[in-house]
Amino acid sequence: MRILLLSVFILSGAFTFKASAQQFVLSGHIADQKHNPIAFAAVYIRNSTYGTTSNEEGAYKFKLDPGTYNVVYRFVGYKERVEKVTITDRDVLLNLQMEDDIFQLRQVSGKDKKGRDTAAMDIMRKVINKREYHLNEIKSYSCVVYVKGVQKLTSAPKALLRQGVAKVLALDTNGRGILYQSESISTFNYERPNKVKEVNISTRMAGITPTFSYNKVSDLQGNFYENIFTVHGLSSRGFVSPVASNAFSYYRFKLVGVSQINGQTIDKIELQPRRQHDPVFRGNIYIVEGDWRLYSVDLQLTSKDNVLNLVDTMKISQQYVPIRDSTWMPVAIEYDYKGTVLGFKFEGYYLGIYNNYKFNVEPPGFYNGEVLRIDTAANLKDADYWYNHRPVPLTATETRDFQKKDSIAAVQKTKPYLDSLHKSKNRLLVIPYTVFGFTATSHDHKDSLYVYPFIQTLYYNTVEGLGLNLKVRYTKVLDDFRKYSITPNIRYGWGNKLFSANVHSSYTYDPFHAGEFFLDFGNDILDLNNVGTRSLYFNTLSTLLSNNNYVKYYRSEYGNLGYKHELANGVLWTAFLSYANRTQLFNTSYGHIFTSKTRRYTSNNPLAPETAPADDSSILFPQNQAFTFNTSINFTFDQQYITRPTGKIYIPSQYPTLTVNYRKAIPGVFGSDANYDFASVDISKEHIRLGLAGYSSFKLTGGDFFTHKTLYYMDYNHFLGNQGTTFDPTYVGSFHFLPFYTYSANGGYLEAHYQHNFSGFILNQIPFIRKFKLEEIIGANYLTEKNNPNYSEFYFGLQRLIFRIDYGVSYAGNKKYIQGIRIFYGIR
Repeated sequence: MRILLLSVFILSGAFTFKASAQQFVLSGHIADQKHNPIAFAAVYIRNSTYGTTSNEEGAYKFKLDPGTYNVVYRFVGYKERVEKVTITDRDVLLNLQMEDDIFQLRQVSGKDKKGRDTAAMDIMRKVINKREYHLNEIKSYSCVVYVKGVQKLTSAPKALLRQGVAKVLALDTNGRGILYQSESISTFNYERPNKVKEVNISTRMAGITPTFSYNKVSDLQGNFYENIFTVHGLSSRGFVSPVASNAFSYYRFKLVGVSQINGQTIDKIELQPRRQHDPVFRGNIYIVEGDWRLYSVDLQLTSKDNVLNLVDTMKISQQYVPIRDSTWMPVAIEYDYKGTVLGFKFEGYYLGIYNNYKFNVEPPGFYNGEVLRIDTAANLKDADYWYNHRPVPLTATETRDFQKKDSIAAVQKTKPYLDSLHKSKNRLLVIPYTVFGFTATSHDHKDSLYVYPFIQTLYYNTVEGLGLNLKVRYTKVLDDFRKYSITPNIRYGWGNKLFSANVHSSYTYDPFHAGEFFLDFGNDILDLNNVGTRSLYFNTLSTLLSNNNYVKYYRSEYGNLGYKHELANGVLWTAFLSYANRTQLFNTSYGHIFTSKTRRYTSNNPLAPETAPADDSSILFPQNQAFTFNTSINFTFDQQYITRPTGKIYIPSQYPTLTVNYRKAIPGVFGSDANYDFASVDISKEHIRLGLAGYSSFKLTGGDFFTHKTLYYMDYNHFLGNQGTTFDPTYVGSFHFLPFYTYSANGGYLEAHYQHNFSGFILNQIPFIRKFKLEEIIGANYLTEKNNPNYSEFYFGLQRLIFRIDYGVSYAGNKKYIQGIRIFYGIR
């Protein structure tokens, strides 16, 4: 309720100077001396927190109450203008031209013995000395922010245009057009050092959703007073700020000149990187003498200098204005980018306009982990609302594009179109189905059916022989907050003539607190390693092509009942009751495609000697029953989340996550034979930023069976090992070379994982290699348990998007165990 009241209070003055019965529009066009429009020039009322910018064509407008105002017009490279404007009872049109700002060189300047500009160095020392003061002078603030984004295609391959791409993307004959537009109005609250809360009041989007976006206010919150300036999605490492405490190690500074602006002396400083390919900016910063603070920045990042994701160049502009006394805050922030992908050239920008600053207004407990709340009616605002509330007018091209896409959206809601779209989306395509599966949905998207991919349907292993695994998932959305899914699965192996059928189901009843029930029952062929080994697809390939039947199976007749709910923000509780009747299985099939003299099938008993024949029938465990209670509590410290109208989206915390697990096998219930108590604790954190050196991830886990009166092999604690050339590195906690079953523990154990991604920190210095934008990775894994102490692995690798190749070596105690190459290419 407090958030809602504060949002309404701020929004009521979102883009107005003060309340009035009637307001009038001040508008016009801003151009240079040659009548060329000046895009994104700042326009604001002096001694206020109210302003806007011009659009791409130099047009601006905003509403004012009757009265007299000093309106400031400002843009980097032009002399600041202040115009006295009187609003009476009508709109006012004010066009103006801005003169180039001539920065005069000081009469006293020079260079030291190393050729460095001593005047610029003296200025920057003073700025850097006050960096922490400016960083911390405002404890907290709130404001209203308008964010606008536009992405355009500037050219496209002619061959593709002839194939209908131009029509699909709404391009002209030259391959140009607007791909995407968005705008939003939000209240934004910030508290040092890193607490944010944003309430999105209204949002509008049209076009194809881009690969990356900065639609949230927090996406534009880069602060140059921080040592490292980060740009969301652009780089994993970030970039050295020109006013960082160590800036002299990365930049040479040149004083271009000084200018008198509004009675203040402004120094224009040019940035010159000390070394090529360092993570630094090029461009200019403008410094207020005396205060030694940033007046504005006009900087650029390029793929020639840095490893940038998704784009070739990114320009960053920030303009600061005095809000109160000597406190300056950003009034306008712009990210302008260009890039080329597969012959398509694109460009675009994201613009943030900040208004109505208020300081230290949040009550205690205001920052509760919710970083973004999207209002239920945020995307329901009509064109009249946006015309009256957007502070930056649309260009004629943008207006036409919105109108065109709004018309298309209206057509897309008609029944004939929905029927056509429904038929098209539900069409089965062989290649996508083979790898990714097939999804069919109803008209209203409340019913959907997912058919699992073919590579998981037809399989082979030595226990079942040739097998068929048919699996589908039906999902029913009851309303905005409730849904259920049912996943039936039937499986048959022609080798052992076993038919299995089971159902997994879940019911979501509270998406705001992860509230969910689970129910599973039936029988199935399961992996003895319950944390996972190889998929049906990869096990089929390794079995048929190289006689490596890595996965070991058993049969289970089971029933599970589970529950999950968030007890408090960051505290997630999960509990299961399970019953299972477990039966050992043996190899029944020995077919292969290529005969190997050096490899042969192994026993389905993972503890049998390697010399045991494939048809080995040694006993791993007798048929048994187990009734088990399993619970865990997951603690995510400082859990942050986004609240949408239909639920909550969790954001990774900057702190480690702690998980406590407990498992109890209860004897005698439904004839249960198993009797043991197991507990474990793990702590993990991914993506720990280490400045310019990339990021690290780690996981530590320890556990033990406190009682183990009756314990069967599938009850052991198993580990996420790997056998074969391919591996799955999707999260830290897996091994590269650990056998799937050899180290499974029936007593105490400790495992540790560490991985560091340099994100191009090293390879970016090598001219030929750097163009591939590779990421260097090193890591180590360790496991010790009472039967197999001190297993370790060390590896290094290279990664690009979903492709990764590692080379590593493992040790069992002090002896080298396995070494080799492991690859990952996006398919598990």
